[in-house]
Amino acid sequence: MQKPYLYEPSSNKFWNDEHISKGMLEAHLNKEWEAATRKYDFVINSVEWISSIAPPSQKNKLLDLGCGPGIYAELFKHKGYDVTGVDFSERSINYAIESAKKENLDITYICQDYLELDLEEKFDLITLIYCDFGVLSDINRQLLLKKIYSMLKNDGVLILDVFTPFEHEGKNECKNWNYFSNGGFWCAKPYGCLEAFYKYESNTILNQSIVLTDDEVKCYNIWEHMFTCDELLSELKAAGIWNVEFYSNIMGEKYINNSKTLCVVARKEM
Repeated sequence: MQKPYLYEPSSNKFWNDEHISKGMLEAHLNKEWEAATRKYDFVINSVEWISSIAPPSQKNKLLDLGCGPGIYAELFKHKGYDVTGVDFSERSINYAIESAKKENLDITYICQDYLELDLEEKFDLITLIYCDFGVLSDINRQLLLKKIYSMLKNDGVLILDVFTPFEHEGKNECKNWNYFSNGGFWCAKPYGCLEAFYKYESNTILNQSIVLTDDEVKCYNIWEHMFTCDELLSELKAAGIWNVEFYSNIMGEKYINNSKTLCVVARKEM
């Protein structure tokens, strides 16, 4: 099996796959899993910190990119923000809409790829949480940052987190084969799955899953780019003028050199 070229796309999209999206939603909603959403204690602490450095009394209009089923969005709303959430998963957005109705929360949800987002309104605060930025190619990262910059008000704030090279330090390329006789995450039917971990230059890795059933073969490529402070700062500066602060995570812990994650608070300057 040939190693994929850098940022080679998946053969199939999975965000709106009928079966896979069920598992993704379950992963989001399980408060004890460190999966699609971080564990709930971490989420709570993140919201507390974000609301302390960009309080809703000063930064009221909030855009949550990659909002999933609205876990952060609802907590932000309870803090007093005017919240808009965007996610590509129709199942997650539908869940978020119904949850907001049940809780009587006025939250705007948009089902769209945020790379294609074109909103006229401006925001005080934009969040991109759980290292979502690093799954994008370098071209799409710049596209997104420029889009974010244009959607922020003057002195608006972008808060996002990424993985650093320490996340996969010492891990070697590998391949594993498994068979799921009763189905699993990727498919409801029995399937085999060849999982591969590849490393590339410039701190980029690929988690690849090739799923084989009696009917078809599907390939899912999940890319992840890891950042140093200097590299993240360089990408931000290529998209606009910012005043930047770094932290070890999106709970606001002081940055340390061997942290596995990196959080940036970037304030738009004109």
